[in-house]
Amino acid sequence: MFTIPHKRIFRICLMMMSIIVGISCKHKLPEMQNKSGMESKGTYTCAMHPQIIRDKPGKCPICGMDLIKKDENAQRIIDIKLEDLLKPANEFVVSGIPVTTLKRSSEVINIEALGSIENDTRQLATISAKVSGRIEKLYVRYRYQMVMPGDKIMDIYSPEIATAQQNLLFILKADASNTSLIQSAKQKLLLMGMSAGQLQQLVRSGKSSLTISVYSNAMGHIHEAGQESMNAVSQVNNNESTQMQGNYASTAPLTIREGMYVQLGQKVFSLTNPGKASVILNIFPENQQYVKIGNRVKVTPEAMPQKSFGAEINFIEPFYRQGSKALTARVYFDNSSRHIPIGSQVRGNIFGNNTIANWLPQDAVLSLGLGQIAFVKTNGGFQAKGIKTGIRQNNLIQVVSGLLATDTVSANAQYLMDSESFIKIKK
Repeated sequence: MFTIPHKRIFRICLMMMSIIVGISCKHKLPEMQNKSGMESKGTYTCAMHPQIIRDKPGKCPICGMDLIKKDENAQRIIDIKLEDLLKPANEFVVSGIPVTTLKRSSEVINIEALGSIENDTRQLATISAKVSGRIEKLYVRYRYQMVMPGDKIMDIYSPEIATAQQNLLFILKADASNTSLIQSAKQKLLLMGMSAGQLQQLVRSGKSSLTISVYSNAMGHIHEAGQESMNAVSQVNNNESTQMQGNYASTAPLTIREGMYVQLGQKVFSLTNPGKASVILNIFPENQQYVKIGNRVKVTPEAMPQKSFGAEINFIEPFYRQGSKALTARVYFDNSSRHIPIGSQVRGNIFGNNTIANWLPQDAVLSLGLGQIAFVKTNGGFQAKGIKTGIRQNNLIQVVSGLLATDTVSANAQYLMDSESFIKIKK
């Protein structure tokens, strides 16, 4: 039986494999040449898939991102180590996304604050009883009734005013030459609330009156002074909500009635002038250092944006209101022509001074709720690092600490976040 030696069989097999490899390479050579030609010709690639190369702008066929122009000087991800690829996505990201660095510059600080329209507390006026007596006639009937200077508010029956008038008439009749005593009696009547016109009428007529009229000394909406309005609220059913109680206090009729007695010096009514108002703006802690008295502010009522106006900060309250961490800034303005209702919600844009700081684009910073991070460029990828930020201005965010001037960070931090895992921050 004829047999072929083992060595000869091995040589025949080796020769056949060489022929097959040669034929395969011959068929693939044009394809490789075409690919090489495309790489030399193409100038656009995908930031996430650098193997995609095109000679004109378009979309990446893998992720759909816009193709970007290749930069021959740009840093490319080459020679990536296996251990980098095996790191968890929540602490290390491999990507060719564009990068940016800290920019130190001076920016004009524009702070946005929310607030409301309130009465100007400097314009509050009170109507008091200058004699003790009974309210004989009341000329105001409801809360927020508008009164003007000189309007009659009420008539008070008082034996004291009648006695003082009779004393003056007696002196005029019995001792008309005693000018000092006459002047003293007139001064007493003026202090008891009698006007100069009423006093002249008394001298001419020679007849005393048992009542004295009380007139408004200012313009404004009428309110009950003291605790009277709170007493009205306490009459509401205890099972009703606080909101309903507040509404009742605003619409309830006056609790002061004709026939009630008032005491000397008692504050009966208060007046709030709607033509003089103030804007109360809440300044939160991160912005408080940039707000100063005299800063210009643009106020825009949310319900009436067409009535926006410019003003300046007149006062900053030197304390925190109960239950709030925001400072309160006041802006006084003339509301007589604008007629913005008291209680309207407003938005204020405060223009502060220039601030020199380190800035990053807002897209380069990712908020995790209780903190912010940036993805710092390292060998082979990006590392998440916690940073401390300040104010946001003109699509920039201030970096207070956490980054060096030489650090390079991702220009789009949101794109690098793994939505299915928590980010581990590098301290």
